[in-house]
Amino acid sequence: MKKSSPRQLRVPAVFMRGGTSKAIIFLAGDLPKDEGERHRIFLRAIGSPDPGKRQLDGLGGGVSSLSKVCVIGPPTRPDADVDYTFIQIPVTSDIPDYSANCGNMSSAIGPFAIEEGLVPIADGKAVVRIHNTNTSKIIESRFEVQDGVPIVDGDFVNPGVAGTGAQIQLDFLDPGGAGTGRLLPTGNVTDLLEDPILDIQVAASLVDATNAVVFVQAEALGLTGYETPDEIEARQDIMARLEAIRCVASVRMGLAPTSDAAQKLAGSPKIAMIASPRTYVSTAGDTIPADAFDISVRMISMGQAHRAVTLTGAMCTAVASGIDGSCVAEAIRAGDTDRIRIGHSSGVMPVNAQVSHGQTGWTVKRATVFRTARRLMEGMILVPQQIED
Repeated sequence: MKKSSPRQLRVPAVFMRGGTSKAIIFLAGDLPKDEGERHRIFLRAIGSPDPGKRQLDGLGGGVSSLSKVCVIGPPTRPDADVDYTFIQIPVTSDIPDYSANCGNMSSAIGPFAIEEGLVPIADGKAVVRIHNTNTSKIIESRFEVQDGVPIVDGDFVNPGVAGTGAQIQLDFLDPGGAGTGRLLPTGNVTDLLEDPILDIQVAASLVDATNAVVFVQAEALGLTGYETPDEIEARQDIMARLEAIRCVASVRMGLAPTSDAAQKLAGSPKIAMIASPRTYVSTAGDTIPADAFDISVRMISMGQAHRAVTLTGAMCTAVASGIDGSCVAEAIRAGDTDRIRIGHSSGVMPVNAQVSHGQTGWTVKRATVFRTARRLMEGMILVPQQIED
């Protein structure tokens, strides 16, 4: 029998921002081997589950982008420097989600590995090869190192993050089929998704590149594609329709056997509502002219409208834009097929993707994005301790 102890368990950890997300990062060797005990530590450290959605009893921030855990360990592949496992912690439930990677937090892993001494690299341009265990894919992280530590200050603007920082380049190698094993999980460029209960019938492109994403035209849902996150979440009818679409797509993509099972797999697939360019105002109050971006994306992740755009979602959008006949290709401004600019609630994000079509169908060599990251706190995470009676 377990009972509580007056002493709290102390676990070494680092708190980092990666792109537009924040997470607690643990070294695998500092965590218990028992999965149940690991999960208890993750949940208590973040402050979940919290019906009030504030996570006041932990380091979470009440939204999916601030409710994350990363675990870093020795590489289990010869072509990698470290293993990286991402765990999405739901705000209101107690079931950690391993179904997808977080692209934003991926930007923090290379600098973390250098500062922890896991990868010895001389000053200058560092390249850290990261094995993401969620997707079994390799990510190459490139950034500058000075005096043995990653440079933090720089002039790169990461939309959604105040100020500027040192640029980190992330190359996601062979990102197709990260969650399902296929770039186009159904074999189709577009699919008709139906939910008879909510009387839904909508055309969508189901694409799996770095993460699985369902792309739908915003106008098909009666939206413009330029609503703010708060405006989207205030429309409970729209949120219900989006969740129904996500669950139907999850079954079609082979991620879940039934719609009921898909409801428990909230991290994947994600939903991207897309629209053709028009001038809009960002959440920071900046006017974004129509010629400053190529497509608008409003991303739904973990049942919430994302305040920016998920990094993996942005890369999947870039990949989808290169697939002729997809919803994204139909909506995007004609131009450079290898580089697109995504307009999202917080600003504009450029993304590169190398997409081609051959005898075996559509393939993706790599997807490239640029982020910033910063180590915010280091020390011990304290969680209430349980002991055997």
